[in-house]
Amino acid sequence: MTLEKLIGIAALSLSMTACVATTPPVNVTRFHNAQDAPITTGTVAIISSSEATEGRVLEQSTYEAAVRRELQRVGFSDPGTDAANGEYVARVSVEQSRLLAGGGRSPVSVGVGGSTGSYGSGVGLGIGINLSGKPKDRIATELSVRITRRADGETVWEGRSSVEAKDGSPASQPGLAASKLAEALFRDFPGESGTTIRVP
Repeated sequence: MTLEKLIGIAALSLSMTACVATTPPVNVTRFHNAQDAPITTGTVAIISSSEATEGRVLEQSTYEAAVRRELQRVGFSDPGTDAANGEYVARVSVEQSRLLAGGGRSPVSVGVGGSTGSYGSGVGLGIGINLSGKPKDRIATELSVRITRRADGETVWEGRSSVEAKDGSPASQPGLAASKLAEALFRDFPGESGTTIRVP
C-alpha cells in the first residue's frame, strides 16, 4: 500500500471519528411490565399520533421509517398490506423546539403529537472574549413511541428519546436525528423500565 493511500485512510478515519465525537448523547426513558409479562413480538402497524403539519410529512416519515427498522431488528414484523389487522399498533410522535442561545424556547413545527416531558434549557454564559462568533440556537428533538396490543388496547411498551444539537449541525437534521433517536430508544429492548439513561 502506498504512502498516499495510508494518509488518505488515516484522514478518513480521523474525520469519521470527529463526526462520531460531535454527535450529542441521547436521553432515553422506557416504561413496561416485561419483567412480569414478557413482551411477545408480532406484526406491528406504525401510525402517527396525529396529522403532521403541512410541509413536514417527509420529516415525519423519516422518523417512522427509523422506528420501523428498529422494531424489525428487535423481532417485530411489518404486516404489509394487512396493517389494519396487525397484532400491535405503534404510535409515533415527534416534537421539536428551538432552545434560543440567549435563553428561552421557541417551538419548531416539525413533528406531531403532544410532548410527554420537558428539556432543561439552561445555557451557560462565560465571561471573557468570545472568538467563536455568535452562539447558535440548539434544536431539541424528542421521539416518543407507544406500542399497544390491538386485541385489547393495552399498552405493552412505551418510551421516549431526546437529543439537543446545535442548529444546522448534522445531528439536528431529520435523517441523522431519526436514526440516532430510534436506535437509542430500542437499544437492549425492552430496556429497564422507569429509568432514564444516556446513550452515547
